[in-house]
Amino acid sequence: MISNVFVAIVALEHVYILVLEMFLWTSPRAMRAFGTDKLFAEQTRSLAANQGLYNGFLAAGLVWGLLHPNDGTGDQIQLFFLCCVLAAAIYGGLSAKRSILIIQGLPALAALLLLLLT
Repeated sequence: MISNVFVAIVALEHVYILVLEMFLWTSPRAMRAFGTDKLFAEQTRSLAANQGLYNGFLAAGLVWGLLHPNDGTGDQIQLFFLCCVLAAAIYGGLSAKRSILIIQGLPALAALLLLLLT
């Protein structure tokens, strides 16, 4: 049960990122969160929306795993999508902002470890 809570938190985090990247990219909140300015945000709006969509796919996969009627299959789906989130966090943390490792990577790692321990 605790692993499901952590997986749900990771899914919600990615829905939030989807909203920031797809709909609020040029807002002060998103620019503050991603360390951008108005000019950069305007120039990269479509790229950010594309990134947001991918974050939505990660969230959808995690929710699919949580809601799957077969617990074993649901756990495997969660495992796959948590590994995807973790890989994305590691790449983002090494190539863009180190804080991504903490903000996205740490919750995903915690959920992954809890899932593997259950």
